[in-house]
Amino acid sequence: MFFKSNIFKLGMAILLGVIVLLLPRPEGTQFRINGDPGQQVLAAVDSHFSLAAAKKLKQGAYILKVRPEQPIENPGVHLNEQLKKMDLEGVSMDYVDGLAPKGKRFLAMLAGLIFLFIVEPIPLEITAILIGVFLVIMGVSGVEGAWAPYMHPVVLFIMCCLIFAIALDKAGITRRLGMFIIKKAGTSVTRFTFIIAIGLGLASSFMHDAAACAVGIVTMLPLMRAAGIDPNTRTARFMMLSLPFACSAGGMGSLVGGGRNMVAAAFLKEFTGIELTFFDWILYAMPAAMLTVPIAVFVVYLVYRPDPTIALPKFDEEMGPWTRHEIVTLIIVGLAFLTWLTKGIHGIHYSITGMLAVALLAVTRCLTWEDINDNLEWGTALFIFGGGISLGLAMGYSGAGEFFANLFFPLIQGKGWLVMFIGVGVFGAIVTNAMANVAAAALILPIVIPMAQMEGVDPRVLALCLGMACSFAYLLVIGCPPNAIAYSYRYFKSSDLTRLGLVVMPILLSVLVLVAAVWWHILGLV
Repeated sequence: MFFKSNIFKLGMAILLGVIVLLLPRPEGTQFRINGDPGQQVLAAVDSHFSLAAAKKLKQGAYILKVRPEQPIENPGVHLNEQLKKMDLEGVSMDYVDGLAPKGKRFLAMLAGLIFLFIVEPIPLEITAILIGVFLVIMGVSGVEGAWAPYMHPVVLFIMCCLIFAIALDKAGITRRLGMFIIKKAGTSVTRFTFIIAIGLGLASSFMHDAAACAVGIVTMLPLMRAAGIDPNTRTARFMMLSLPFACSAGGMGSLVGGGRNMVAAAFLKEFTGIELTFFDWILYAMPAAMLTVPIAVFVVYLVYRPDPTIALPKFDEEMGPWTRHEIVTLIIVGLAFLTWLTKGIHGIHYSITGMLAVALLAVTRCLTWEDINDNLEWGTALFIFGGGISLGLAMGYSGAGEFFANLFFPLIQGKGWLVMFIGVGVFGAIVTNAMANVAAAALILPIVIPMAQMEGVDPRVLALCLGMACSFAYLLVIGCPPNAIAYSYRYFKSSDLTRLGLVVMPILLSVLVLVAAVWWHILGLV
């Protein structure tokens, strides 16, 4: 059918962008003048503008607001023309409560891209590449600015994590882990699923959540088949949905658990100069991961209770002694984690120490280039993560982020960090179902960081909140890689996941709020 064709979907994406482009652009009443310590611009336009009170502006910057008694049509255009006439070196103007022309072009592009991400008429990797292309075509960014985020340090860091997962799998350490869990669990379906899901869920704090989920499924599937567990039964749903839900929740525990955490930390540093180190993230987020992982599995158990008469086969294969290959791999990966944990002492970026560890794995022949080339998801690592970062940075630099911050700020002004935390958490958890959680974090942070600064809330609170809430992409199969990996085996329907997600997501968000109110209060963060 034509309505399901890729041509129709592409046409709809373009139409959405054109509609946004044709909408009226809010001009606003306040404008920030940069690089004018003598306030020469104010002196030239004081018949229509006055000085607005503002906090924490850079030296030489101030905000002008339109005089209500002397309104002027298109004040932004008027100010721009005035700046051109004065030709002052280093002086520029930004929109504060209005939408800059560049910001509007960005939003038109964003509308079309989000539609492409949801309906997928072309592979997501290609859509992610188009982000850089459209940023240049729409005049939002220069060529170098558009492509540089595709090789952002965060992208390289995520690649290190994925390569470590390949190394651990090749060495047989993941298989050893699976066998250990099976021996502890015995033949009980419920006990086995709880142990493997909670174990890998917590482990996913320190390995990519998608990798942890994949390890669990390849361990679980042979046993399910041997026990005669059919697809789309309550037992199959319980076993196959426990893993992605636990691994996604556990991914919030450290910076390496998922790309959204690293993106949240990177954007916080980019926009505020404040750094959340590897240790900081564990300190604030790990308690939430330790609570939400078992709670997620328990809720899955309550919704899809397994058949108690089904027994798993016994597993009596001996694991054997540790091999040199396993020991060397474990030492190198462990050293990498140690350098990440101590970044506050030596100051070397995670991507540098991570790539040094990858080189060591190659030198010691624990990993070959062919292993990396054949098993690394290059498209995901380079294009989807890089495209998400490029989009998020453009949201901030185009002025669109500040526009939305000023639009929504009155709704939460004066209501404290908790209202802001809950709003951002719910918004992030919902939005992340429609796009990669890296992209969701990258898009929302440039909006909420200015809001936090205006409200006097520590921006670290919202960066942590968003990175963690984006772990709850439980409503759609495309919400996060663990969902997609589990669904690909067809042991449950997408509607089973959505039905479960509607129960699990609000419960885990409530736990997140509780952890922030109690644990972060004890640490003095809120």
